Amino acid sequence: MSIEVCNESGVTVDESLIASVARFALDAMHVNPAAELSILAVTTEVMSELHERWMEEPGPTDVMSFPMDELTEESRRPDAPEMGPALLGDIVLCPEFATAQARTAGHALADELHLLTVHGVLHLLGYDHAEPDEEREMFALQSKLLADWRTAAAETAAREAQRRSDSAVLGTVGLEDS
Repeated sequence: MSIEVCNESGVTVDESLIASVARFALDAMHVNPAAELSILAVTTEVMSELHERWMEEPGPTDVMSFPMDELTEESRRPDAPEMGPALLGDIVLCPEFATAQARTAGHALADELHLLTVHGVLHLLGYDHAEPDEEREMFALQSKLLADWRTAAAETAAREAQRRSDSAVLGTVGLEDS
């Protein structure tokens, strides 16, 4: 899966973790591994322009998703038959705008950006939250994907820490025996 993350926002973000959560969500949704995704972090000014142009709403927003036009609604959903390789589209994040949301929610900006990335991925896959039943489905899936990603990331970090510890011990033992 090809995921390109570009930060033009002026706010420091961990691009590798944004790509990681996007990849996890796409894998969990059984999106073809040959799919391509672009994620762009922008300033509030750029996000305002995009929001006004494409949504006809003033001011910036936290995240926007731009699915590729050649994909139909039915082909984007992971439960659709024959989900093949595709250019999924673009996710645009606004870290500066998301900072206030993170503060209000009582978590770090990184956590907010991970949530917004999963939210954007789900929009690219055809999920929406315009109606109450759609909102329940999308937000429940979003919460599950984030929780599963956090669990997987914590397990990976623990295994890596154990590997480093084992290597340090084995390296020390190996030096004493020389």
